[in-house]
Amino acid sequence: MSDTASSLSASSWDEAMSDTGDHRVRRGRGDWTDIVFFLLLAAGAVFALERYPQAMDGYEKIILCGTVPALVWLGWLWRPLRTLMVACGLAAGAALALYGGDLARADDVFWLKYFFSSQSAIMWMCALFMIAMVCYWIGFVSATAAWLGTALSWGAVFAGTTGLLVRWREGHLMGPDLGHIPVSNLYEVFVLFALITALFYLYYERRYATRALGGFVLLVINSAVVFLLWYSLTRDAYQIQPLVPALKSWWMKLHVPANFIGYGTFSLAAMVGFAYLVKEHGQTRSWLKLTPLFIMGVLLMAEPMVFRTDGLSATWMFYFGGGAVVVGAILLARGPISRRLPSLEVLDDIMYRAIAVGFAFFTVATILGALWAADAWGAYWQWDPKETWALIVWLNYAAWLHMRLMKGLRGTLASYWALVGLLITGFAFLGVNMFLSGLHSYGEL
Repeated sequence: MSDTASSLSASSWDEAMSDTGDHRVRRGRGDWTDIVFFLLLAAGAVFALERYPQAMDGYEKIILCGTVPALVWLGWLWRPLRTLMVACGLAAGAALALYGGDLARADDVFWLKYFFSSQSAIMWMCALFMIAMVCYWIGFVSATAAWLGTALSWGAVFAGTTGLLVRWREGHLMGPDLGHIPVSNLYEVFVLFALITALFYLYYERRYATRALGGFVLLVINSAVVFLLWYSLTRDAYQIQPLVPALKSWWMKLHVPANFIGYGTFSLAAMVGFAYLVKEHGQTRSWLKLTPLFIMGVLLMAEPMVFRTDGLSATWMFYFGGGAVVVGAILLARGPISRRLPSLEVLDDIMYRAIAVGFAFFTVATILGALWAADAWGAYWQWDPKETWALIVWLNYAAWLHMRLMKGLRGTLASYWALVGLLITGFAFLGVNMFLSGLHSYGEL
């Protein structure tokens, strides 16, 4: 992408997309395709209610019905999301037809074994995200590679979403007590985290007409991918397990997705903050001024290592070393990278919007969590370690937003604060489960 295209503001996005042949950017009245999309979703909801009524209680049926207008609205706001939902629905439906009610067919049917069983699809997601990241970085010198990075990212989201949908049904095929929404353990929520972060990035990529941030955001997504692969290979974490009693609740369908929208957007904001600092120091010759940024980047790479409770494995040592090299290489190439990045104003705006969205959803998730706790344990708040760290995360971003709105927080301090916020969020997300026992300690390494 040219420097001009990569620095377009949101206000000039309509004109830019019109030049490339996209005439549907301006949102207005719905058209016949919106009606068709609504009818498809409504038909799917009716089918689920009639075919699997025993798998849902009254609250879950209400959630299902409420999801239909919510998805229609999201599809109207962002048309590519509608295409994704239809494609994933068709792919998941084809996979379930191939199963024919028999899970053993996953090892015998070619398309299931290599593409559409949940584990195969999720592995494709991991591979595509890795390749997409490489393409995005090559995209700083080749527009074609940047375009390919976007296409591969969409492919990864398609594969991962299809995998989760198929996994949902696979659980039910294993037994009536095993079937549940696939957001109940570390394996599943890491997939969810990668998908949500990627979707929000792809939205901002389109809104601001720049692919220059893809390499930065894919760094944090692929950190999750590395953990996911390690966790799968060393712990057989991809196996579908029964829910622990406390998780057998319809609250989980609301609380967990809302929580991970917060985690995903906070992570995206941190990577945009990193890009902001690279842009700001693009012409800096003194490495002394770059030292705080390098240290922060290395700390983010090192954080997953502390989650190992039985010594450091070769995987995490390699991850840390490779991550430090990547951070150093980005800083070495900061000059040409900074020239391709959007303006500082655009980067600051994306960071603010991502944190604002994440804070709203994280607030909702915290309230839902309190209601769930009252339903499950008879108290809204017990100062459990997970609850305490969720509060710390909430206070951190509440302070960030307060300082921005009331004191005009911008630029360097806001970016470093976003990076520190990712360290805090990372510990609340994973570290609490590893080190601090409590009511929420469902994940194990």
